[in-house]
Amino acid sequence: MREFINMMRRYIAPFKKYLWGSVALNILSAVFNIFSFAMIVPMLRILFRMTDKTYVFTPWSEVWKQPFQEMGNSAMQNVYHTLEANIATYGEVKVLLALCIFLIFMTALKTACYFGSSAVMIPIRTGIVKNLRKKIYDKILSLPLGFFSEERKGDIIARMSGDVQEVESSVAGSLEMLIKNPILIFFYFIALLVISWQMTAFTIVFAPLMTWAMGVIGKNLKRKSMDVQTLWSEVMSQVEETLGGLRIVKAFIAEKKMSARFENVTEAMRKKTSRVSMRQSLAHPVSEFLGTVLITITIFFGGTLILKGHSLIDAPIFMYYIVILYSIINPVKDFSKASYAVRKGMASMERINKILDAENNITEAAEPTPLDGFSDKISFEHVGFRYPDGTKEILDDICLDIPKGKTVAIVGASGAGKTTLVDLIPRFYDPDSGRITVDGVPIKDVRISDLRNLIGNVNQESILFNDTIFNNIAFGVENATLEQVIEAAKIANAHEFIMEKEGGYQFVIGDRGVKLSGGQRQRISIARAILKNPPILDRPGGSGQANVLQNHDRHCPQALHHQER
Repeated sequence: MREFINMMRRYIAPFKKYLWGSVALNILSAVFNIFSFAMIVPMLRILFRMTDKTYVFTPWSEVWKQPFQEMGNSAMQNVYHTLEANIATYGEVKVLLALCIFLIFMTALKTACYFGSSAVMIPIRTGIVKNLRKKIYDKILSLPLGFFSEERKGDIIARMSGDVQEVESSVAGSLEMLIKNPILIFFYFIALLVISWQMTAFTIVFAPLMTWAMGVIGKNLKRKSMDVQTLWSEVMSQVEETLGGLRIVKAFIAEKKMSARFENVTEAMRKKTSRVSMRQSLAHPVSEFLGTVLITITIFFGGTLILKGHSLIDAPIFMYYIVILYSIINPVKDFSKASYAVRKGMASMERINKILDAENNITEAAEPTPLDGFSDKISFEHVGFRYPDGTKEILDDICLDIPKGKTVAIVGASGAGKTTLVDLIPRFYDPDSGRITVDGVPIKDVRISDLRNLIGNVNQESILFNDTIFNNIAFGVENATLEQVIEAAKIANAHEFIMEKEGGYQFVIGDRGVKLSGGQRQRISIARAILKNPPILDRPGGSGQANVLQNHDRHCPQALHHQER
């Protein structure tokens, strides 16, 4: 529960006004509910003609000065004294009708407050989930590439979809019950003490039994729920891998193998989910049974005292007591169900926090040095690097100067570190030793945005978005005009095939550019780099090929076109 409270403090701050509104409306709902149930006592007294007893009226100013228990008795005496006076004046039938109308009115107020308390929780639930998704997405954008080399894309997608959905349904969905039920329990308990503290003390003896039973059921629920979410991540990872490699799956006739692999993980998930659901479903019948046992024991104990004439309360008040006691059981059951749901949700929240709490070791300089352009050279000074898994050193004592205006090809075997070396320049990674400078300025001392603004990138695998050709080419360039996009496409030899598409530059290329050929996707990527027209261009090669770094003047886009050839 401590983890839940910390999470609420973290995400509920923008919605405090809704939270306090819900608390106020739930308090009113509880008070109106108690008063509406209180109408049962005078109704029973009138119906069974139990009004022969004489009641003494105490001035209300004196009632509030009395001790707690006497205050309740004096208030009841005053109410019944007023009822007796009204019965003597208007008759029993009219007074009974008035009580029935008052009961309807109080119930209307209670249900209106109940609806209001639920309505004001909706912005909290939806807001928490929206902010949570936004935080995850922004964190994904800010994390370095090294984080994602250790994580599967399908697992990250599962955390942003399935885990967030579980938090919404389990945690945010239970938030209303976690606010409402303690309020109801508190006010109902106060009412029970006012009616008869002796019988309330008797019923409290059985409360630890109910708490213990609920604890046994909820034991290990969080751990089992986390296992389910981990398996859900495995399912999403396999789906993502299958969609990305569907061409290979079909080419190697591996459909049965992939289907069997998917069957194994979904079957494991089914078994785990069944166990969690079975344990959670057990909560309601167990609490229902224990509540009925409590009511039965209370009826026997109180009824015995009344029948023997030893009770301090009469039959109508005893019935009112039973009604309030039964009413307190439902909030207790809902509270226990909410606590189980919170355990499930916090398992998902723990997986989400692995992303939100991940450290970003690519940090901005406290006082960054301005970097407005590129005029001399890029230098690698005794640079060393190894990936976070620490398997082996990829780069060792690299010293290299790349003068402006030159095209440098980095050649080596597959896995030699060509792409890694180039990725150090835009600070996708930071070297473990040595430093990299641009015009003599260490890149760690400049703003990351200033550094990357000087660099264009054409990937070996064209990375495009499910959007129009125009938006893909203009990606990352603010306020690009159609004329500028067309000029960049012509330089990249892409204009002709673009105009053959339906809608031209407004043609939507599909997921990862699936509606384009491989060569067309590559030319769209080149056109995107040309439009940015950076002084530094990075174009990774294939396995065993050269990674090429080009430094050129901003007014010489032909260098980019030459690179594609």
